[in-house]
Amino acid sequence: MISALLVCLVVSISDGDTLTVRCDWPDLQRQIRIHAIDAPERNQPFGQQARQSLDRLCWQAQARIQPLDIDQFGRTVAQVECHGRDAAAYQVRRGMAWASTRYAQGRADLAGLEARARAARKGLWADTDPSPPWQWRRRHGP
Repeated sequence: MISALLVCLVVSISDGDTLTVRCDWPDLQRQIRIHAIDAPERNQPFGQQARQSLDRLCWQAQARIQPLDIDQFGRTVAQVECHGRDAAAYQVRRGMAWASTRYAQGRADLAGLEARARAARKGLWADTDPSPPWQWRRRHGP
């Protein structure tokens, strides 16, 4: 599913990699999962910080959304820009998300951003042994 670029208002931030947007036609709301990253879950260490980081970038912004797919939960998986900044790169650079090696095809930039955030011990990388969200979900559920 690749469709036209959308410009939508961000009306809610669920966590560090998921937001809800309202598009003009016809006042449609969509839940958007940011492509190529995986942020800590809300109840996971750094989960609230990751949500707040995405909130600072995107809350009430006119976001540019490039839909790529639909995930198993019915969310639109998309590349997202807020205030001219790539949301995936922003979160990874700040140490608020992992670059998703499984889904980051075409986003080689994210691995380098993650390596720099790790080396600088930014965000979740300040923890000595951060638990990746996919492992957290296996142990605690979604």
